[in-house]
Parts: sequence; structure tokens; C-alpha cells
Amino acid sequence: MLVHLIDGTYELFRFHYAKSNRDPRHGAQAGVANSMLGLLADGATHVGVATDHVIESFRNDMLDSYKDGSGTDPDLAAQFPELEELLELAGLAVWPQITHEADDGLASAAVVAAADPRVRQVLICTPDKDLSQCVTADGRIVQYDRRRQALYDYDGVIEKFGVPPESIPDYLGLVGDSADGFAGLPGWGAKSAATLLARYNKIEAIPFEPEQWDVPVRSAAKLAAALRDGMQDALLFRRIATVARDAPVARSVDELEWKGPRPGFDERCAELGAPHLAERAHELAAG
Repeated sequence: MLVHLIDGTYELFRFHYAKSNRDPRHGAQAGVANSMLGLLADGATHVGVATDHVIESFRNDMLDSYKDGSGTDPDLAAQFPELEELLELAGLAVWPQITHEADDGLASAAVVAAADPRVRQVLICTPDKDLSQCVTADGRIVQYDRRRQALYDYDGVIEKFGVPPESIPDYLGLVGDSADGFAGLPGWGAKSAATLLARYNKIEAIPFEPEQWDVPVRSAAKLAAALRDGMQDALLFRRIATVARDAPVARSVDELEWKGPRPGFDERCAELGAPHLAERAHELAAG
């Protein structure tokens, strides 16, 4: 079987800010539900959705500047619990994260699914670069960008970032992630980080003396100085960028099997002004 793990937070943001969204307060929920039904119509059988029920997580205790959701559109923020309820009524497995983040939920569920011999492949459905660290060399866990229909296996991650999946946290520790609220080290960009990590794999393995670097990098002296001065920051950023694999999710892939909508789904769709979603869900379940 194939297991599809969905970044519910990304999906909600995507549909909320879509040009076609005519209802800022409720429209994104219908968009996400329709997208999930489309996934099922395409043949998905085992689906899990992770969301950021609470924007803050344990990482906020590690870094004051880490994202806290303070700039989130109130109309968008109010839809998280409503979306979670809607998807549960649709019959999907949903994991609202409170102490962890959706990324942690996806990573944790991928571990559970990949450990089941019945699972042929786990598709982590998100464009978020953080989740690239979960892609495995044996091809059992891959990353899939549904919007672009782009699948990234182990070699695909290397082609995209210049480093293997296991070095993605180190890569982010050096270049930073503005969406998550940490800047990385001064002067370090994607090319320099990829070049050095492709050679040394981990941040702490990069020599402090640029004369010892045996790969060509522009502004080597400046980068080396930034690394010496900011090593502790880089290691902290790496910890922040490393997904947890012990978040509360399903204990078995059997919990992810879709068996049709649950009582109350029709009424919720009617409240959203989208009764066609209920009709589609029942047709899929019958088929």
C-alpha cells in the first residue's frame, strides 16, 4: 500500500490565500476538503493529516524569535480547529499538534508507516524543505509536492539542495529559514552551505580555517570567521530545524485507512455552502 501524509497547515494557508477564495472566513476549509477528496479519487487509501493546532511549540522555548503565529490572519487562525473537525468528519485521520508542529507529526507518522512491511512507500505531501530530511535512501519515504506534481526521492533532494537528506538540518542551520524565524549565519547562502556540507556532511566537521577547505568557496575567509563566531548559533538553528519523530500520531497504518465520511459531515458541508463535497465523498465511498 501507499501512505499519503498531508501537511494540513500548508494546505489551509494555500487555499486561504488562493485568488479563487471568495470567503476568507470559511473558504479555505472547503478547498482543503475538496483537495483531500481529489486525493482519494486518484486512488489514495491510507491518508493522515497533521496540523498546527497551536502555532507555538517546544521550539519557542529554544529561541525567542521563533515563529509564534502573531502575524497570522485571524480569519485563517480561526479555521484550524474547524478544519480539523471537518477532515475528521470526512473520515480522515487527523493529528492536531499542540506541543509539536505539523512537520513533527508528519515525520513521526512516516516512521510508523515505513516500519510496516505492508507499506510500499510513504509520500510526505508538502513542499516544506524541512521535511526533506525524512527522505530515505531505500525509497520507502519520499517527499511529494502535490501542487507542482514533483516527487523527491533521495537523489532528488540532493539535486534540489546540493546535500543529502540527513544534512538538511545542517543546511538550514547555516542558511537559516526566514519563515521559521531564524536567520542562519551572516554571509552563508545556499551555494556555500551546499558546497561545504556536500564535502563535510555536518556543521561541526567543517574546519574553522579556510585554508583547510579542499573545495572552492567564494569569500572563504569571511564565511570561516562567521562560522567560528556563530558556531553555537548554527548548532542551535540545526536543532530547531531537526524534526521530532515522537509526536502524537497514529500507532498503526490501519488507523489511516479511509472508509468514508462519518455522521455529521453532510451537515458541516452544508454549513460551508459546499453540499457537493458531501455528495462526492459518498460517491467515492460507494465506489
